[in-house]
Amino acid sequence: MPDVAIIGVGIHRFGRFPGKPALAMGAEAARDALADAGVTWADMQFAVGGSYEVDQPDAVVAELGLTGVQFTNVYNGCATAGSALALASQTIELGTHEIGLVLGMDKHEPGAFTANPLEYGCPPWYGEMGLFLTTKFFGMKINRYMHDHGITPETLAAVAEKNYRNGGLNPHAHRRTPLTSEQILGSRMVNHPLTQYMFCSPNEGAAALVVCSADVAHRYTDTPVYLRSVVTRTRRYGAFEVHTPSASLAADHVPAPTVDAARAAFEAAGVDPRDVGIAQLQDTDAGAEVIHMAEVGLCADGEQNKLIAEGATDLGGTLPVNTDGGLIANGEPVGASGLRQVRELVLQMRGRAGERQVPNAPRVGLAQLYGAPGVAAVSILST
Repeated sequence: MPDVAIIGVGIHRFGRFPGKPALAMGAEAARDALADAGVTWADMQFAVGGSYEVDQPDAVVAELGLTGVQFTNVYNGCATAGSALALASQTIELGTHEIGLVLGMDKHEPGAFTANPLEYGCPPWYGEMGLFLTTKFFGMKINRYMHDHGITPETLAAVAEKNYRNGGLNPHAHRRTPLTSEQILGSRMVNHPLTQYMFCSPNEGAAALVVCSADVAHRYTDTPVYLRSVVTRTRRYGAFEVHTPSASLAADHVPAPTVDAARAAFEAAGVDPRDVGIAQLQDTDAGAEVIHMAEVGLCADGEQNKLIAEGATDLGGTLPVNTDGGLIANGEPVGASGLRQVRELVLQMRGRAGERQVPNAPRVGLAQLYGAPGVAAVSILST
């Protein structure tokens, strides 16, 4: 029996909300999750909050209520939500507390993230002049992967087309207008081979979960979803990441951090990649979704062309991926993004995802996060 159950999920719509603070969005997502679980803020024994832009997510207590609750703030790049969920899970597993809230929120300016000289050892003008952008890094990664494994531009376009289509069925998504593969391929080239509509956008939003000890989950819900494992990993020397002296020198035998995180997560969960019935993968760009399909073990390198062309990753396919539109349709407020993924898995596994519900609610789900310069998180859920 797993130790931790997810009994409530909540969200504030992703998009652009001028004049609305991130903390207000976080409070709305928290109230949504509490209502879904049938509990109150006063019932929470602890909370974990994650954000990139908000220095102290715990300040949300001013809106939720000054109960004196234990509140811990977390930031770990694009793996922030996975790290927050891991901390909450450990708090329950250790018996410190029985029930708590996991909250993520962010409010980013438009445009790609650029190099931070303190993090990457670059002079301040380096990122300002476009010499390092996240778009450039992801373009380099998928270029190499396409060369090594025969992935086509048409496959990248099909991934984005699917995610826009799924986003059109998601009332909380930022981009809800479906686009064809032709429109996606024909849009402005940003970093070859990735066009404008193959990328997500940093934006605004919040998401929240209520977690509790699995032993008491049925006090609150008849449809608990269990957190089987959540693992974070960073890059090893020689992996294809920013700090490798040259991308061309990346050693083929050195796994990416997502590979390490996924292997550890499956081992801890006691399940196999073949058991996964639905996945939410980090699709900062269409190429990232393709790469991460193989890195988490859902297929072999190079199989993505066939799987995607056959519709395996569509809502009605054998392995639905990014059923709510992923980052491409939702955008990425960093602190909230991974909790949005878990919320979508919970809804699908409960059979309550509405128009985008996949057939035969899946029993096992996977959520994966990845961020430059090389930190990953993988969570495994089951009913």
